[in-house]
Amino acid sequence: MREAAEAHASTGDLAVDVTGLRKRYGTVTAVQDLDLRIGRGEVFGILGPNGAGKSTTVEILQGHRDRDGGEVTVLGADPATGSRRWRSRIGIVWQDESAPAELTVRETVRHFATYYPAPRDPDEVIQLVGLGEKATSRVKGLSGGQRRRLDVALGVIGGPELLLLDEPTTGFDPAARRQFWQLIRALADEGTTIVLTTHYLDEAEALADRLAVIATGRVVAEGTPSGLRAEFDAAATVAWRERDGSPRTERTTTPTRTVAELTRRFDGEIPGLLVSRPTLEDVYLRLIGQEAV
Repeated sequence: MREAAEAHASTGDLAVDVTGLRKRYGTVTAVQDLDLRIGRGEVFGILGPNGAGKSTTVEILQGHRDRDGGEVTVLGADPATGSRRWRSRIGIVWQDESAPAELTVRETVRHFATYYPAPRDPDEVIQLVGLGEKATSRVKGLSGGQRRRLDVALGVIGGPELLLLDEPTTGFDPAARRQFWQLIRALADEGTTIVLTTHYLDEAEALADRLAVIATGRVVAEGTPSGLRAEFDAAATVAWRERDGSPRTERTTTPTRTVAELTRRFDGEIPGLLVSRPTLEDVYLRLIGQEAV
């Protein structure tokens, strides 16, 4: 999946093409000269602190909010003038729940299916999001995780080519988040292009083919999770204990060489040896810190 997405992005087969995007709210600049290119079939993660411009960007991609400047093309059209037919090709899962509380799961999904010219089969979608056993349950009786799954069902019922997910797992417990990840992977395997905003670095690393880190309305870094780690914080940390038991650590870009030197010095087993590479969270915090300076 990752290789295909990178190929799409490099050949110009783009689901999203954004150049110089700008948006202000009064005196506050939410988005400033932001560029994004997202290939068809790609899972693309957008990271950033609160107020960085993530949700505003997603709202502009969907056509829900006007922009002040820049060029934006989504599925071949400008969202500002997108037709109803164009909108039917995009699925959205907002942070807030959208399902009516008194209807059952099946009634809700079937009702939303009538909004689209060529919807997916409602019962198939209910099974896809893992709510088959809850199909006849009222929405108000669902757990938080189940309601979020229903929100996803409403986002994909139209058979979208592009799915926009804005902080989709906020408030989930760890088990529910992992189940949700499986659902997103299944949708991606079907060929759906997915744009995901999240505060969870492990979520971004688990799901995204590529990432953009946004700070103060600009993209400050972009690439694959492994590529960002290598580019912005290549050093590893080697930790061990000396013969007297005192702890030692060393940051190095050649950890194998350091371990080999320690092996010779200790003539074999190195007490308390631990080699750790920078995590995506390490890189993210460094990028945000640089931006704040």
